[in-house]
Amino acid sequence: LRRAAFPHQIRFPLRLRATYTAKSTCSCSTLVTAALCSHCNDAVIKSFSSSLLNSFEIISTRIQNDSLNIPTAYILFEKNTLNNSFTGNFNSSVEVNIPEVDGTEKFITVILFASMDNVLPTREEDNSSSKIINGRVALIQPQATINNITLTFEIINDTLGNPKCVFWDFTLSDGLGGWSSEGCSLVFHENETVSCNCNHTTSFSILMSPYTFRDPILDFITYIGVGISMGSLVICLIIEAIIWRKIRNNSTSYLRHVSIVNIALSLLIADIWFIIGAAISDADKKNPPACTAATFFIHFFYLALFFWMLASALLLLYRTVSVFDGGLSKISMLIIGFCLGYGAPLIIATITIAVTAPSNQYIRENTVCWLNWNESKALLAFVIPALMIVVINLIVLVVVLYKMLRRRVGASAAQAGEKHVLVVIYFSITVTHKKVPSYIYSFKLVFAKLSVMCKPNTVSYIEHVFFIPYT
Repeated sequence: LRRAAFPHQIRFPLRLRATYTAKSTCSCSTLVTAALCSHCNDAVIKSFSSSLLNSFEIISTRIQNDSLNIPTAYILFEKNTLNNSFTGNFNSSVEVNIPEVDGTEKFITVILFASMDNVLPTREEDNSSSKIINGRVALIQPQATINNITLTFEIINDTLGNPKCVFWDFTLSDGLGGWSSEGCSLVFHENETVSCNCNHTTSFSILMSPYTFRDPILDFITYIGVGISMGSLVICLIIEAIIWRKIRNNSTSYLRHVSIVNIALSLLIADIWFIIGAAISDADKKNPPACTAATFFIHFFYLALFFWMLASALLLLYRTVSVFDGGLSKISMLIIGFCLGYGAPLIIATITIAVTAPSNQYIRENTVCWLNWNESKALLAFVIPALMIVVINLIVLVVVLYKMLRRRVGASAAQAGEKHVLVVIYFSITVTHKKVPSYIYSFKLVFAKLSVMCKPNTVSYIEHVFFIPYT
């Protein structure tokens, strides 16, 4: 390696020693050229394991531009030409694929470590170490800027699960270094291999969990609960279709039932997409694009459920406050309702996916089909609107009850026309009575979503078991 890499600069054995002080300073005492030694001062590295990997990264940038292949028992060192694309299979342990390279012919250095997983800690961004390095550590050092690289690792222990694509970040934990998943995403996990896609190059590997908790009883409860919910919603829609002609004459009743139909329809479609997303998440072969699509529609229709409840509450408030005014026409209120019920969720869901999907931070790690929390906090795009609507609806409920208690209907002939108010109040009480369970369900649904942040495989929307549509 010494003669092939540095034929003119080095005429003596290569020894690299670095002394680290308590103040995290780095001083070089080495027989390597001054240019190589200068890299020791570029970054403050406190961990000896991290500094070892950093030394290999430095060496990979100093190898002369020529094809090179040095296989050993523990390290495979290769340097190859890099043209328009690159594909390489290294010891059948790691496969590297770079579909496109900009610029003229250059070189790429690949160093494959057979035992670096025994040297580097499993520390992650949050300073946790609950996972295990379950693939070879591969150092990829091209002479060109690469923003699309796919690595396929052969897993070491096939009893582990929940793979996570990571790279070694020397800056984590105040210079100690750690594994980070920023810019990397899981492509698939099948046939004892894990494929990752990243938008940069450095030292890569995969982390996997020694405990893959899966309870068939919880899965059974989840699907039975969702089935009960969907069956109840279908019955609700059938009843609405039967009585639809009878409620079209009264404007308030018509608009109220439009809200009820759209609430039931949004929840039914969200349940269907939930089942699709659960099937994608549980599949052995992961499909991130399909999981992203399922997450988008789940997010959109659950938001539509809440925004239609908001539209129903605003209708209740409007009809309670403006009893005698001509006010808005039925068509105008329908337009406002549909814009609020579907327009606002569409805007929120679209902005969320547009902001987080390019950085692979839209869905959860391991291709769990729900909004990401750890990296991008995309889950807030659901929790914040849902909680705000619940609070607004409770405020509307208080205002309506206050107006109803203060309203008085006189017995005089001059006030006989106000008997119509009793009809409005009757419908208001009916709507109010039917909206209270929807508030409870709103809190329950938000709680379930928050719970999914911690245990996405065990919570699994168990609230569907206890929910029978309030309609």
